[in-house]
Amino acid sequence: MAMASLSLETVKLSKQFGKFTALNGIDLRMSEGEVFGYIGPNGSGKTTTIRVLLGILQASKGSAKVFGMDAWKDAVEIHKRIAYVPGDVNLWPNLTGGEVIDLFVSLRGKHDKTRREKLLKDFDLEPSKKCRTYSKGNRQKVALVAAFASDADLYILDEPTSGLDPLMEQVFQECVLELKRAGKGIFLSSHIMSEVEKLCDRIAIIREGEIVETGTLAEMRHLTRMTMAIETESPVENLDRLEGVHDVKEQQGGLSFQVDSNKIGSVVSYIGPYGVKKLESSPPTLEDLFMRHYNAEKSLEENTADHDADPPYGDEGVFPDGGE
Repeated sequence: MAMASLSLETVKLSKQFGKFTALNGIDLRMSEGEVFGYIGPNGSGKTTTIRVLLGILQASKGSAKVFGMDAWKDAVEIHKRIAYVPGDVNLWPNLTGGEVIDLFVSLRGKHDKTRREKLLKDFDLEPSKKCRTYSKGNRQKVALVAAFASDADLYILDEPTSGLDPLMEQVFQECVLELKRAGKGIFLSSHIMSEVEKLCDRIAIIREGEIVETGTLAEMRHLTRMTMAIETESPVENLDRLEGVHDVKEQQGGLSFQVDSNKIGSVVSYIGPYGVKKLESSPPTLEDLFMRHYNAEKSLEENTADHDADPPYGDEGVFPDGGE
């Protein structure tokens, strides 16, 4: 079976700003028709990567290709086939939202007016208002409608739902799934874990300019722990001493704990004789996966050097809104 062609590829891609290294030898491969998730905390290099792919920034080392073409040298040709949504949208203040949408769509030739009208309705956007009157959320809607109304081969979306309310986030997700069914490629940079989990075929996690993990969600989940909750007829003894079991806590009627995925069988066998009345398990989330990477690296740093740096995100492990 023939392999799918690549929509984009970076090889040992590095980008420096003076002495600061924003990207340090990153390798990415995205196939045609794939929804590729790109996640990481603020300042990790997500937007820098996208700007290199768009030909806005030139790589310091390595290569970046889109549709097999050089992202820097062939940027004009590449842009004829892509649609881009930034996380912070700036529009011409004296143009209406509809005029901006029509301008961007016209750059790619085809203009499906029926689809444009449907998107305006779905996103609840009034196109006759001047852009200077729009809130951040409405400016974001203009960019999203312009992108989704375009007939592109690849959609590059950088924190595209920043500023949208939950209802509009749902509309956005439906649009992405529709494009996916049509065989379009989507490169999605996001801090919303549930969004990435729901939409993406494969994921890459970037931290401090380096890729720390990449693969399908299923491939990545085997590296993390399952959460389990049990109720038994008699109390389970010494569960916390069992290999692969972590964070055992008492809860109403039973116990909750985490277990390494490769130890689930032995744990189930161990608790069986205690008379299992209820057993629930849930797979780790993408947020759990990133937290595992962050905490592991943080522990390593603390063991090798003293530092007072704050973690690059909030207490709940969800990345704050904003650019790089």
